[in-house]
Amino acid sequence: MINSSKRYTILTWGCQMNEHDSEKMSGILESLGYINTDKKEEADLIILNTCLVRENAEFKVYGNLGELKALKRENPDLIIAICGCMMQKKEIRDIIKEKYKFVDIIFGTHNIHKLPELIANHNQHTRMIIDVWEDAGNIVEGIPAKRKYGFKAFVNIMYGCNNFCSYCIVPYTRGREKSREPEDIVNEIKNLADEGFKEVTLLGQNVNSYGKSLDSKITFADLLYLINDIDGIERIRFMTSHPKDLSDELIYAIKKCNKVCEHIHLPFQAGSNKILKLMNRKYTKEQYLELVKKIKDEIPNISLTTDIIVGFPGETEEDFMETIDIVKKAEFDSAFTFLYSIREGTPAAKMENQIPEEIKHKRLKKLLDVLNPISHDKNSQLLNTVQEVLVEETSKTDSTILSGRTRTSKLVHFEGDTDLIGKIVKVKINNTKTWTLEGTITNGE
Repeated sequence: MINSSKRYTILTWGCQMNEHDSEKMSGILESLGYINTDKKEEADLIILNTCLVRENAEFKVYGNLGELKALKRENPDLIIAICGCMMQKKEIRDIIKEKYKFVDIIFGTHNIHKLPELIANHNQHTRMIIDVWEDAGNIVEGIPAKRKYGFKAFVNIMYGCNNFCSYCIVPYTRGREKSREPEDIVNEIKNLADEGFKEVTLLGQNVNSYGKSLDSKITFADLLYLINDIDGIERIRFMTSHPKDLSDELIYAIKKCNKVCEHIHLPFQAGSNKILKLMNRKYTKEQYLELVKKIKDEIPNISLTTDIIVGFPGETEEDFMETIDIVKKAEFDSAFTFLYSIREGTPAAKMENQIPEEIKHKRLKKLLDVLNPISHDKNSQLLNTVQEVLVEETSKTDSTILSGRTRTSKLVHFEGDTDLIGKIVKVKINNTKTWTLEGTITNGE
């Protein structure tokens, strides 16, 4: 047991997987007696949980390391650790060893459970400790987690990815797909329900391929039915879905399971079949649009969101207009848009015909000019309707305003008491914007 006066802070970049990894590390540290602090200058242990998917996140890590060097100089006993996706690349580990010698511990995405051992080893040795696994081995169950919220939780159902999209570094940092046993997932969620959690978000790089690595015959749709039967859980979300694996069986499960929220995040990335092939996405524009039609026919009130990459190598103006065409036909509720950036170690990084930044930015503006009015129109359709909202927190700009999400994952702001946080309330929508809704609490139907 660590002395209870020890304090820690974790800085996290990246996706929900990284956020949940940080929750697990917090759980581990607090089981050792550490206390959380938001102030880096108060911390005895600082962990940087890194992301390699976006270049901007990488820059922020190096910027924070520069700041931490001064803290380490003032407090030589401060432990500085770096983990996450960046650390899975040997070239980056070499940079840390060469330029940031004050870092004490380096570990990766596969051995978070070894954090107590790594800290103990550091306390016995003065050298930098590096422990990065290339493969996760068997899934380690029972790792404690300190959840950010007491009413909604991330739950990993699988780890890794087998898709090898040509632009993506994830298969190289997270490893091959491994699904958790359904019994372990169900037991974790039952425990969450017993603790008062109302909503779970099932996480996987491609949840639609859940079960393929297991000996037992089970699909993601089967898993949804199992979780839907758990008493106490009121909402089930999931991400992310790969279009090539989204089955009719899954669409029907979403439709039939009353606790599964009417929202699917379905990245299409690009509209041109030529670019989709270069991306190794394994579906065509036509297949994607047919899938969207099938989803909307079966679940008319579904909210559909997506990811789009602009400026992939070789993308012509004609290719880009195919992306615009999908946006117009699919009518997404919202989209995460990204300028393509080279990630060393991926096939796309070596492709010819890299697109100039100026052209990428022009195309992104044109894309947003199409996307944003559609998002606004989708939200406008909810004017004067009553929506069930899970109250999550106070507004970042006004502590008298609460915010939460509808079943379709729309963000809603409204006045209310803070004791409503964690509860599901009915809100009448009286104002709509492009990305948010505004309303008032009501008892009406």
